Amino acid sequence: MSTLDIATAQLDLPAVRSRVDAVLAAFLDGKARAAAVDGHPAVVTEFLRNFLFAGGKRLRPLLCVIGWHAAGGHGMPAPTLQVAASLEMFHAFALVHDDIMDNSATRRGRPTVHRAFADRHRAGRSAAAADRLGGSAAILIGDVALVWSDELLHTAGLRPGRLADVLTVVDAMRTEVMYGQCLDLLATGRPTASTAHALAIVRCKTAKYTVERPLHIGAALAGAGPAFRALLSRYALPLGDAFQLRDDLLGVYGNPAVTGKSRLDDLRDGKHTTLVALALERADRDQRRALHALLGNPDLDESGAGRIRDLLAETGAHAAVERLIQSRCEQAEQALDHEAFPPAALGALRELARGAALRTA
Repeated sequence: MSTLDIATAQLDLPAVRSRVDAVLAAFLDGKARAAAVDGHPAVVTEFLRNFLFAGGKRLRPLLCVIGWHAAGGHGMPAPTLQVAASLEMFHAFALVHDDIMDNSATRRGRPTVHRAFADRHRAGRSAAAADRLGGSAAILIGDVALVWSDELLHTAGLRPGRLADVLTVVDAMRTEVMYGQCLDLLATGRPTASTAHALAIVRCKTAKYTVERPLHIGAALAGAGPAFRALLSRYALPLGDAFQLRDDLLGVYGNPAVTGKSRLDDLRDGKHTTLVALALERADRDQRRALHALLGNPDLDESGAGRIRDLLAETGAHAAVERLIQSRCEQAEQALDHEAFPPAALGALRELARGAALRTA
């Protein structure tokens, strides 16, 4: 099937994913060959390859390509694909470091990079030394992914003016996600009833990073200016909110066999999510006391988590988040009622909006 089916005016999203993966694989193959020649440690490329190809939705590259088509781009030129691939490489950096900060044991159903590296090198080391080595190595592996995301971007063959436009958006995206991560860290372990603060974290850490900026980058590749990007934002921001709100629910209610992540970690860490904020806002005194006693307990077991889930239902927080997700997805779809969007991009954007409301991983 072609990437763009002219007869049905639809983007073939699986084909886009496949072509982005091919760019990443070829890039890593080149890095592996260079490491062999130069005597650099092969383990860096090995771990990054394992991480990148262990799964993942490739959502940011997809949205980059969709943004390209939305702004009038045609076909699937190599520079567009390589810039899209650079976003996935940057995402690998962000996730590897995020897992270290959260001390997560699994990602996509496999041990996180810091855990896998520690496990491989435990022989002859104390548990603490192996864990310290794993964390340090994962920081470096994440740093390499950041450097290589830059390399993919700068070697994509963009004209200088077009590269400058794209870099402006990329720089904004990177800054926003770091600010969002910082807000998340500062709030973790100290959840409050402030839904406004929880939603601010969502907007900065996820909505802009996951949806808005990738679309803007794709549109910038096609030469679109601020006015067109603003149209995309009307779709992207509510959809990004919905995406993270669903993630918050999956972090508490999801099936680990499907999500690839624990459903206890967010509760043990005391993450300040909209779900938790709504529960604290609506709770009576006894419910609030129970929530504060359980949230953030590093030894929380499934029984305690079950009690939290009961409280989330009793306060109506779970149902309220489901309604928020639905309303945000509806806002995103309404933003697409605009003649500026070509049919191919429009169909893909609608598909993503509907999938965000129902996804299970």
